[in-house]
Amino acid sequence: QVQLVESGGGSVQAGGSLRLSCAVSRATVSNYCMGWFRQAPGKEREGVATIDSVGRTSYADSVKGRFTISKDNAKNTLYLQMGSLKPEDTAIYYCAARTRGLWFGYPPLRTGDYDYWGQGTPVTVSS
Repeated sequence: QVQLVESGGGSVQAGGSLRLSCAVSRATVSNYCMGWFRQAPGKEREGVATIDSVGRTSYADSVKGRFTISKDNAKNTLYLQMGSLKPEDTAIYYCAARTRGLWFGYPPLRTGDYDYWGQGTPVTVSS
């Protein structure tokens, strides 16, 4: 069973930065599509940023130019560097892994394409 443990969430003022981390066990980040998703109160979970086994990335339009996804294969850890944060970025942020089969093309942003999920870490951005 793949385990994903997020950390790094917190409260920050608008314009600030945070870095989220996702420690992965029983799977190797270099082999799979990995991603960050978020769910705001009363809204559906949405894709934020994803990365595939060779480092190709996909971003939601709302975070392009502000967020950067990366991974450290040696540490088996996924990261999300968030900058220029806005109140609308407030949400629970989840790490996810896709372990089923191969994926061709840029990594997907749909929640249904991922198999394992962490428990989430909250991010609150105040104005």
